[in-house]
Order: sequence, then structure tokens, then C-alpha cells
Amino acid sequence: MKQFVLASIIAGALALPAAAADYKIMAPAAPGGGWDQTARSMQTALQDEKISGSVQVNNVPGAGGTIGLAQFVNQANGDPAQLIVGGYVMVGAILTNASPVTLDQVTPIARLTGEYEALVVPAASDIKDMAGLVAKLKADPGSVSWGGGSAGGTDHITAGLIAKAAGVDPTKVNYIAYSGGGEALAAILGGQVTVGISGYGEFAEQIKAGTLRIIGISSDAKVEGIDAPTFKEGGVDVSIQNWRMVAAAPGISAEQKAAVLADVEKMVTSASWTKILADKGWANTYLAGDDFAAQLKKDTEATSAILKDIGLVK
Repeated sequence: MKQFVLASIIAGALALPAAAADYKIMAPAAPGGGWDQTARSMQTALQDEKISGSVQVNNVPGAGGTIGLAQFVNQANGDPAQLIVGGYVMVGAILTNASPVTLDQVTPIARLTGEYEALVVPAASDIKDMAGLVAKLKADPGSVSWGGGSAGGTDHITAGLIAKAAGVDPTKVNYIAYSGGGEALAAILGGQVTVGISGYGEFAEQIKAGTLRIIGISSDAKVEGIDAPTFKEGGVDVSIQNWRMVAAAPGISAEQKAAVLADVEKMVTSASWTKILADKGWANTYLAGDDFAAQLKKDTEATSAILKDIGLVK
């Protein structure tokens, strides 16, 4: 009888689901921007889908994510519960800031989303389309101020590429960097800059409300649900996509990495995540593990070439 009871207890214990992992996710930027939104979207999906018991998000803004990255590398070593979001912007910021800490020092987990760049102007602006922007840029490059994210990031690179495609010296671009989406949005709405540039999701509500006018989107073709011409349709031969990713701490074991990968895969295939992508206009560009690590290396090399071309890196 005792053996039967013991066997039943053991069988019952084995049948119990494993305890959901708790996570701390660093968004290496101020609240309101794309990385902050990504981290908090992960928080929502991981908790709503019961993949994680508790998810905390903390913001460490500055220098295109390199301040947060350095803190993460130094303080999270060996801790599988700590994650950091980042993306294309961070790749550029590491190069332009000559950061001593790079993405080689974290554990890449997955590329999560992609988002096209949107160009917007305040509703009262005399710029109505890409042609109007290009005309101002050609007349006096310095008179056009561009408000966007960190120096050397996707927004800055896009501004440089637009100038170059328009026949304007990209080193003459008057780019004003903001550490968070909230700060940039306030500057654009307040008319402190001529044009705003960022991921579409950061401007979507203001575009729908009519306080901002979108004059172009950086996709190759029309994007479903976004009523805007592509840069190419506006006469500027540029297309670019910003991607965002999640990485784990350095120094974790292969088993710990596999567990994080499994949780992230459950998240990206969940109903909650699918709805978040649709609501925010983010494309699902999921690429995980070693495949993502290889792509990250290629993207870093390509970004270095672009930044040199437009004069942001020597």
C-alpha cells in the first residue's frame, strides 16, 4: 500500500507542469519608443499566455542603447532570467559611439519584428509630399531639421539615404536625435523640427487623429493598412526596414539558452503576440538561434558600410 501511495505521489509530481520562468527585460531607451513598446509587448504576451509567471521591464536610456547594453553585459552575466531588447538602431549606435561593449558580448535569441520607417510632418506644415521635402532639402539642406531616434540609428541612416538619393550631401543633414519616442513626438508635434522620422507604430495614433501627416513609408511596396505612398513612389529610391530583437545574458549555459528560446518561440506563435503585431503594424520577422546570430553578423557588416557611406563613421 505504501509503495502504491509513493508511486502515486511521484506520478502526480511528474505530471505537474514546470514552473513558469520569471523574466526581467531591459529596454535600453526611454519610455514610448520602439524598444520600450517591444519589451512591454513581450511582457503582456508572456504573462497573458502563462509562459512566464512574472515579467518586469526596466528602462535604461542613452546613446542608442549602448548605455543599457553595457549595464546589461556587466550586471546580468550568467543570469538566464535577464533579457534585453534591441535592434538595427543599436547596431548603428555601437559603431557611431565606438562602444567598447558590442552585441558579440550577449547571447542572441531571436529577431522578433520588422517595421518600416515613416516620414511625418505636423498637419500645418507646408510640406505635402516627398517632392516638397526634397525641394526644401535641395534648396538648403541645413534648413530641414529631422527629428528621430539615436544618432547612427535607423532613423538617422534613413535621413542620410534620402538625402543621398535626392542628390544632396548626406553629411549636410541636420539631424536631431532624441533618446525616446515620447520626446521626439513632442518635438515634431510642437514644430521644433521640420520632419519626423521613426517606425510607423510610433506615429500611428497621431496620423489617425490628423495631427500628423504621413508623406512616405520606407517599404518596397504599399503596406496594407497604411495609407501612404512609398518613398519610391514619391520619387526617392530608398527602402529600409528596422528590425527588433531580444537577447539573453552572456555566460548562460546551452540548456538555459534553449529554455529561453523555447519560451520566446511559444510567445511569437501565441494569439496574444499575433494580435499585438496586428495592432502595432509590426511585421513578423522571427528568426531564432544560430540563424539569427549569423544574420546579425551580416547586418552589422552592412550597417558599417552604410554609415561610412553617409559620413557617420570614418
